[in-house]
Amino acid sequence: MDKALKDKIEEFKSYRLDKPPLEIIEHYKKELQAIQDAMEIIQGRWKMSIIALLCNGEFRYSELEKGLPKISPRMLSKELKDLEINGLVERKVYDSIPVKVSYKLADYGYTLVPLIIELTNWGLEHRKMIMKR
Repeated sequence: MDKALKDKIEEFKSYRLDKPPLEIIEHYKKELQAIQDAMEIIQGRWKMSIIALLCNGEFRYSELEKGLPKISPRMLSKELKDLEINGLVERKVYDSIPVKVSYKLADYGYTLVPLIIELTNWGLEHRKMIMKR
């Protein structure tokens, strides 16, 4: 864990040490709302996996299906549409026969890369911890 993150965690912990719960809630209202807003956009079983794949470049729909073998076509379409609506993914339709459609991460979608890296690291550490039990 880097120093900036450790400092942020310590700052977070130190504020709440001697404060009543309602004061803590009031203090963190904006942060809590921001978390809720973010979760609305990235929640679900597949969205972060789709974003993580698209961090590696442009993919056709069928390639995404192969990369996420347990997702249904209907769910993949829905998740891609939601991500596109929220400006995280770009959809490109090629003028060809048959029609070719590809998806890539929008510039704004790349703002999630630090979160994906941290989530991946946390998931790996969590798995290790659970496997030791």
